[in-house]
Amino acid sequence: MVDEGLKDRVIRDLVLLSTVGIRPILVHGGGPEINQWLTKVGIEPKFKNGLRVTDAATMEIVEMVLVGKVNKSLVSLINVAGGRAVGICGKDGNTLRGRVRDAELGFVGDVSSVDTSLLKQLVDTGHIPVLATVAMDDSGQALNVNADTAAGEIAASIGAAKLILMTDVPGVCTDKDDPSSLIRELTISETRSMVTDGFIAGGMIPKVECCVKSIAQGVCSAHIIDGRAPHSLLLEILTDEGAGTMITG
Repeated sequence: MVDEGLKDRVIRDLVLLSTVGIRPILVHGGGPEINQWLTKVGIEPKFKNGLRVTDAATMEIVEMVLVGKVNKSLVSLINVAGGRAVGICGKDGNTLRGRVRDAELGFVGDVSSVDTSLLKQLVDTGHIPVLATVAMDDSGQALNVNADTAAGEIAASIGAAKLILMTDVPGVCTDKDDPSSLIRELTISETRSMVTDGFIAGGMIPKVECCVKSIAQGVCSAHIIDGRAPHSLLLEILTDEGAGTMITG
């Protein structure tokens, strides 16, 4: 989400939710910003099967941008909007431990364990945790973890009622080019059938897989919404119709 006006509106909605008894945890990545800074320092972004190839030099930029720039800009926006945000990354409090997924991808990690104690302390004292998805392995090496995956693992570990993935499409559609074909509600079995039948494809597959896994681990519902749509976060949480796709068990 690189549009500053859009980002500001989403943050204000998040802060509003925090004032009515909802206790959000914001988990973020920052692909576009990482690409901008890689280009600035003369490193060409490389991808394999949709995943960023993260060598040592790239990992250094990833950590600097996610933890230093993107994270703190989100914290500032939340605090200016009236919230009480605290910015952390997966390394802090051992929140996210990981392991290398594939040596050919470099320092791209899968989450191996989640420690929610720091997050719970922050939430219990009225703060909004803002977590950059940089984890570490057992040696302390930083790892680049997919934000959707990290959010799903955290939601399951902390016992969240909802996992909400904010993206740039309306949700799950029977026709990806037709927003009016949006499906409002799906069960896990229906979701799996849509993947098998090819209605869910491409970049939507890992998102729904993340949702299904989190529900299987105890999250009540998972939602995929369009962050570009006005107040989509409020509509998805506070109205019966919602704004995107809700997946349940």
